[in-house]
Amino acid sequence: MKPFVVNRHGRLVFPANFLGELDFSVLDTLDQFTAVIGRDFEAKAPTGTDLLDRVESGAYPGRFELLRDLGQNLFWVNRYSITMFEKRPTRWRDVAKHRDDVFLPVVTPWEDGERKVAAVERAYRELRATWDADTEDKVFGLLFDVFRNKLHHATELPTIKPTVAEFLERPEALTFVMPDHDPDYPVFQTGEILDADEKVPELEALMRWAMVLHNQYPWDRSRTELRRPVEIGDDDFVVVFHPRNRDVMAFIDRVKSTRAAGRGAVGRTRRGPIETVAPATPYPPVRVREVFAIQPALEALAIVRGEHVCDNVDVIRNASFSWSPMSAAEIGAKTGIEQRRYTSRELEQLALDAALAALAKSGRAAEEIGAVLVCTCTSNRQIPSVACWLSGELGLLQTHASVDLVAACAGLPYGLAEAVRQLQEVQRPVLLVCVEKFSDKIGSARTSRMIFGDGAAAMVVAPAASGAPCDVEVVQTYAGGPHSEVNSIIWPNPVFDNDITVYGPEVKSLVQRYLAQMIDELGAQPDPDDPGGTLLEGIELIVPHQANKTMILNLAGKAGLSAEQLYFNIETMGNVSAASIPIAVYDAVRDGVITRPTRVFTPGFGAGAVGGYAVLRIDPAIMADEVVLDDVPGAAGGGSVAPSRVTRTTTDDMRAAFGE
Repeated sequence: MKPFVVNRHGRLVFPANFLGELDFSVLDTLDQFTAVIGRDFEAKAPTGTDLLDRVESGAYPGRFELLRDLGQNLFWVNRYSITMFEKRPTRWRDVAKHRDDVFLPVVTPWEDGERKVAAVERAYRELRATWDADTEDKVFGLLFDVFRNKLHHATELPTIKPTVAEFLERPEALTFVMPDHDPDYPVFQTGEILDADEKVPELEALMRWAMVLHNQYPWDRSRTELRRPVEIGDDDFVVVFHPRNRDVMAFIDRVKSTRAAGRGAVGRTRRGPIETVAPATPYPPVRVREVFAIQPALEALAIVRGEHVCDNVDVIRNASFSWSPMSAAEIGAKTGIEQRRYTSRELEQLALDAALAALAKSGRAAEEIGAVLVCTCTSNRQIPSVACWLSGELGLLQTHASVDLVAACAGLPYGLAEAVRQLQEVQRPVLLVCVEKFSDKIGSARTSRMIFGDGAAAMVVAPAASGAPCDVEVVQTYAGGPHSEVNSIIWPNPVFDNDITVYGPEVKSLVQRYLAQMIDELGAQPDPDDPGGTLLEGIELIVPHQANKTMILNLAGKAGLSAEQLYFNIETMGNVSAASIPIAVYDAVRDGVITRPTRVFTPGFGAGAVGGYAVLRIDPAIMADEVVLDDVPGAAGGGSVAPSRVTRTTTDDMRAAFGE
């Protein structure tokens, strides 16, 4: 997990965006690591030669663009050290010479370095300040001090550094050497980096880059030179590389053992393209009134939003060195999102708060609940499931079923379909919770950071009284499609350091396919309340899954729907996957869009090529008071805020668990 942090200024900070650390436990081969490095460190970064060419051609309109390129270049220069090693200046006599976990960098002298350094310095002095001259000077001072003292050519750096013994076996090898070293050489503490505070969000991001890069060289760089093994004296200091953690060392061992055995890259194999085939016969929508004896009534809807607002400016303040340039306004134009909500609480805590509020609104006691269903694709909890955990927290001695459903953005239609089926068996209320927490699963993936948020919604679905209207009229669910669509959104994704990743064109393809199918189905279904019309014609409001407003409006237009028919709250909530539709329904009531019992069409589609919809009768009277979480300054995104109920493990509990 990669949680966010709230710094002392009350601003959200995403450490994964600038620290450059990777999870080596998910990397099996050198080819996989090289691909990650190529994407995150090399693809956007200019080389020293590129910098020179751009300077000499006058390509930079202002200082910001040059600073950004300089920062990306230096992250690229440190692509292997920043991800794998800690650098420790050590007296040569004290360096272990025969250990396999102590390494020395071997480098090639930088060609034409003086010319490139002089050109960058001259260009910066001649360019106009973009926003804030003082801040830009500070950033340049940090970055340029690293750049001008760089001694080596960055293109030819070896991925795996040689051990000290291997270095000594290469008489012509060059490494960093300095005559002395101050162990108190000033570096930025983590808190200082997190608390960087600049008026211009783009410059705040660059300031953090500069601080991190400064920390990569915790010694007097101006006194450093390159020497061969025989030229290093016992009292000289060398820069020793130590693996950051055991996962890095294990990865190095895997790479070396593969080389020693003469094997090629060992990767996961999969079959070639698979032809997709349509079902033997279509799956018709389930017309609940006609199919089921027990009709569902929606008795309550409660929601919980993440307590931290992350707006587009916050995203830009945390721009990663792996991103292309983008402004806060451009994020809004591209996605239709201005804000998303994050929480410092655990996902199950959001679920519990929403569940308690829904039960209170419905007037139902815990013992009346026959089943607990939780729809989520972001839970870290496997045993017990969130649904079973909720059952325990609610004091339910027994349910007919307490189970989690993983249907991602189609969570609501999947959950309602199962709730209606459970009603037939248990003939008592079903608690349905849709909950997601994406904020700690995004890492430095920009697309995901722009889109996803945290939140929860809970509904009580109960048997309708005799003669009462049916609140869930139609349900439909789908899954499947071409391999590319099924894998259009992946989490955890080892290719992206286990972060959630979105492949935009494939998502658009599956949404277009499902939305057209849904419209066709509703257009072919007769309206039970108007035999002469279709169910599509009887829809009063469409509350779609809040994926990407710009994309949905474009696709809806192609399907014959007008913007006036659709309701969005994505501007302030972002994409909350399974929870997005019920939260949007709640907000449609809050905003006065739904003022009376209204027939609502709720299409959902997304990760795993899942899709589905429900046609609901939404009565504003079922809305519970919103659960408002405390915004606690300084809380980390890993769950540091106290939950509503705390379960403690005591020594007696441990004895009981082991049968003592």
